[in-house]
Amino acid sequence: MSDKTEVNLTGVRQSKGLWIVKVPKYLSQQWDKATEKGDVGKITIGKKQGKTEVCFSLSEDLAAIDAVGEKDASVQGPKDHSFTMHTVGGQTMVVFSQSDTDGISLEGMVVHRAECRPVVSDSYMNIKRLQIESAKPQRLSQQLDKAITNVFKPVANHDFNVEYEKKKKSDGKMVRAERQVVLDMLFSAFEKHQYYSFKDLVDITKQPVTYLKEIMREIGTCNRKGAHKSTWELKPEYRHYHSVEEEEEERQST
Repeated sequence: MSDKTEVNLTGVRQSKGLWIVKVPKYLSQQWDKATEKGDVGKITIGKKQGKTEVCFSLSEDLAAIDAVGEKDASVQGPKDHSFTMHTVGGQTMVVFSQSDTDGISLEGMVVHRAECRPVVSDSYMNIKRLQIESAKPQRLSQQLDKAITNVFKPVANHDFNVEYEKKKKSDGKMVRAERQVVLDMLFSAFEKHQYYSFKDLVDITKQPVTYLKEIMREIGTCNRKGAHKSTWELKPEYRHYHSVEEEEEERQST
């Protein structure tokens, strides 16, 4: 099978230029309901204040058909529409068509762009109202005057919530880490600050209280008095700084 596709260019020679028009969804749906040889409407082109005015009028038969395909005067859609013209600009736009018999054909080049808009009228507002009503959600919240006893009764807590809370508590339990890992976390913390409350150390390391206190007693001391009462600091042999007393002793020795 060849990967080359021939394009029929006959339409280019016959076409005098095509219009590409954007139409409302409801209008295209009405066009789909037209018979094979029936007219969908009429276009009139005139002049108004020196400007070209293009109008489209939907046929009476299609305007009278509602969304379900029945003729109903109460839901008749808008007939009259106006075209808002736009320039093609520097673009080169063409229209292709494809059929089972002729393959791909080039119908012609686009010379005008336009947007088809309905003229605001009672029929237009009527169809917009129907569109809004059809878009309403099927399920709505409703306040009840009394309890309903013939359906599922509310429970204090659902099973999946109970399981979630159990898992949350289980995952939240503090698990002992390797001793060296805890030491690394502690030394890293004391490089930033000299004093920590024990609660702060628990929050930093996420270790059980008994296990953490055992390690801190080996590498640190708890201040029992003074400005830093009830805080922990490293023992002198583990510090990366000199205390005030040590600095004073060094000055006296020199």
